[in-house]
Amino acid sequence: MKENKIRTRDLTVTALLMALNIIMSTSVLSIPVPGGHMYLNDAVIVTAAILLDPFYAFMVGGVGAFIGDMLFYPAPMFVSLAVHGLQAVIISLFVHRWMKEKPFRASLVGAIVGWVVTFTGYSLGRAFVYSTPAYAAAKLPFQILQTAVGSAAALFLCWGAPHLVRLYKKQFGSA
Repeated sequence: MKENKIRTRDLTVTALLMALNIIMSTSVLSIPVPGGHMYLNDAVIVTAAILLDPFYAFMVGGVGAFIGDMLFYPAPMFVSLAVHGLQAVIISLFVHRWMKEKPFRASLVGAIVGWVVTFTGYSLGRAFVYSTPAYAAAKLPFQILQTAVGSAAALFLCWGAPHLVRLYKKQFGSA
């Protein structure tokens, strides 16, 4: 029987990545686009989902995005909690449970499924929060771009030159 216990390294890495998520969801570090901003926090969320188990990935993705929105732009904070939380859990499940024998492929498939969940969830969430499907439709191309760029950056960080997965496993063992 596997013992479930909270380890200091899990909390520390989760807190660090959650703080990065909050920082990356500020307007200061965003790219202005028509109708708002394109945020860079998807790279942090996807990276966390590849490195961490589903619970900690949810904390970084969902709770981190929720806190970032609550501090800087509260209207979509519950949408961010649900959408980024689900995105992180799905990616983490692919990497750590469903396809764990092929981690790069799992990361890629998880990132693609997470990408679809994110732009679909945000489009529906925006239509609900702002009561206008036209606003959601106007932001859709930028949401697709934001999630794609963030996912590509995370895949590069985790499996490319810096190879965070190898460094993380060397330092902490498997997630």
